Formats: sequence, structure tokens, C-alpha cells
Amino acid sequence: MEDAELAAAVSRGDGAAEAELYRRLAPRVRLYGLRHLRDRHAAADLVQQVLMTTIERLRAGAVREPAKLASYVLGMCRMTVLEMRRGAARRAQLFELYGDMEEAAPESQPRVIEEARLADCLAQLAERERTVVLLSFYADKSADDAGRELALAPGNVRVIRHRALGKLRACMGLE
Repeated sequence: MEDAELAAAVSRGDGAAEAELYRRLAPRVRLYGLRHLRDRHAAADLVQQVLMTTIERLRAGAVREPAKLASYVLGMCRMTVLEMRRGAARRAQLFELYGDMEEAAPESQPRVIEEARLADCLAQLAERERTVVLLSFYADKSADDAGRELALAPGNVRVIRHRALGKLRACMGLE
């Protein structure tokens, strides 16, 4: 079965075609993940994420050139790996900034107080600022994705996030 025929069968909801798509493309995606992520667990996650997204997009008819299905999947791999790396870098940066907060807190105060304080500081933010912070750090969305979701320009999202983080630092007594 050609890629275009396979894509058409998947878009009709054919379970056998979805299994064939997985059988055909999973080894390629796994190799891509192993080469670029250098971790077999992360590569397995990549296979699941990319192929589920591909099947969902095929069902929705969102793939422009179904005849180039393999190229589409490898492009999805590249974008997913970049997103995974961006998330890991963001978490590492946050850990550098705030990872020592637990060490700096006195032993007599439990961590729950800090979490409650952070919750109070978040509640003091305007709704749009709070939403941008939560989308950025809890949902791990980029400025582009958060902007699309909130109907804002990515630059506006970055400015709102920057100002909100400044307010949070001041409220937490970190400035």
C-alpha cells in the first residue's frame, strides 16, 4: 500500500491501516529518537507522541500531502524533539533560579508554607498574567502557543510573562 492510500485509509478510521502505519513508521521514529535524544525511554515516548499526533491529523484531514507521509512524520519528529529540548532547557533554567529555595528556607518552616505563599502571590496577579504564567510553566507552552490560545501576539505573551514573574519574585521576597 502506498503512503497516499495508507493515509486515506487512516483518515476513514481504518484500524488496520493505523496498525500498518505504526508498523511501517515506528522503527524510523525510534531511530530518530535514539539518535537525537540518546535515551531509549525518551525515544519510545517520541514514537508514541509523533504517531498519535500523525493519526489524529490524518483523521482530521490536516495533512496537506498524504503521499509524502514519511517526510511528514520525520518533520514531526524534528519539531517534537525541539519542543522536548526547549521544555528541558526551561525546567533546567527554572531549577537554577529557584532550586535553592528549599535550601535557603529555615528548617523549622515546612515547604507547605512556601507553596501557600506562592499560591497567594499567584492569586494577586491579574487573570491574564496568571493565565500566561500557568500556560508557560505548568502547561509548558511556548509564547507562540500561548499567544494562539489567548489571541495575543507572542511578543505580548513574553512581556506579560516577564512582568508577572517580576511581581511574583517581589511578592515571594526574592528581589
